[in-house]
Amino acid sequence: MAKRKIKLHFRIPAYRHPRNAWRKLIYDAALAEMEAKQVTYRKEDKLAVSVVLYFDSGAIEFHDVDNRLKDVLDALQARMGGPKAVRQYQPLIPNDSQVFKVTVTKMLPPPQSNGLGHVTITKHR
Repeated sequence: MAKRKIKLHFRIPAYRHPRNAWRKLIYDAALAEMEAKQVTYRKEDKLAVSVVLYFDSGAIEFHDVDNRLKDVLDALQARMGGPKAVRQYQPLIPNDSQVFKVTVTKMLPPPQSNGLGHVTITKHR
């Protein structure tokens, strides 16, 4: 039996307003990569999440990493607005309480990034 894949790395677009629209873009990027790599998460998985956010020089001082991290984790749980009891999308990770380690970095975008940040999800050891 093949080992279940749990590591996921995907690119995310630059932040845009409204934040729920940005969450949907993050969700779509994660879902596409999960399907392509056949990655799945179960409720008993303990996860580590690394987020790298790129902002231009005007926005880098404005954005708080805790708010953008919440957007990323909410996107992974398919929370993009509306009542919590009514889910329009299937969560990619069952619950962000599974996240035991987080690193968030915000920085100016390197030229090769095209302004796209990235998220990496791995098994927490």
